[in-house]
Amino acid sequence: MNNITGLFTDIYLPEKALIIYRSLKPEAAQVYVEAYDMDTNGCPINAHPLDTQESALLAQALDRSEELKRDFLTPKGLLPEKVLTINPSYNGYAIWYTPQQEVNLFFIKDLTIPNGKAKIPALLWKATKERLYVYALKTTKKPTDKTALYHAPFFNVHENGNVCMGTVDIEIESHCFLEDFIRQWETYFFDSYFSHLIGGHNSVGCNIVQLWQEQVNTNRCFPNEVLKKSSVTIKDLIR
Repeated sequence: MNNITGLFTDIYLPEKALIIYRSLKPEAAQVYVEAYDMDTNGCPINAHPLDTQESALLAQALDRSEELKRDFLTPKGLLPEKVLTINPSYNGYAIWYTPQQEVNLFFIKDLTIPNGKAKIPALLWKATKERLYVYALKTTKKPTDKTALYHAPFFNVHENGNVCMGTVDIEIESHCFLEDFIRQWETYFFDSYFSHLIGGHNSVGCNIVQLWQEQVNTNRCFPNEVLKKSSVTIKDLIR
């Protein structure tokens, strides 16, 4: 059930190499650019002066790269109320929260928990393009950096909050806008099947199987008193 696809990013193959030569004469200030093609083994071949067409393609590629960096985690409009902070760098992250809500939950048959609607506690989320961390909250207000975090009361979650996504294929685009990023991660999480405790970590102060047997399709409010406090803090997440 361990998903390792999120550990890999797109594969890039070498296509061209450039060497920039600068004149040793200060008064000349001339630069010469030599281009190399790459063979099937990734070795440079066919040395030649960088021509106009190659220069144009390079400029276009660099411009596209900067565009992707600008778009990633950029909000489409005003910053959503649920967002606490974002790090919009190319390999950045977002932290947001969701209030208490009712959602559809799915469980493998071996757990003997029915699939269906259940009320869950408020949650705090942190995600990068490859990883998701989820924690529970007891507060009904927007969290601050001093708000206590609790273990998310679900299966498939490590003690540090990292979610094992099982066989879910994570496909977050490099130019994903903030709202789409959040929607995708929440969908990945709630549309996946909960299956097991990781490393024997029981995230609640009771039998977690019985907990969800009593919650699913019963319209009961989630019992926050069963939540166990996490050693992770919000300040830890934004370092």
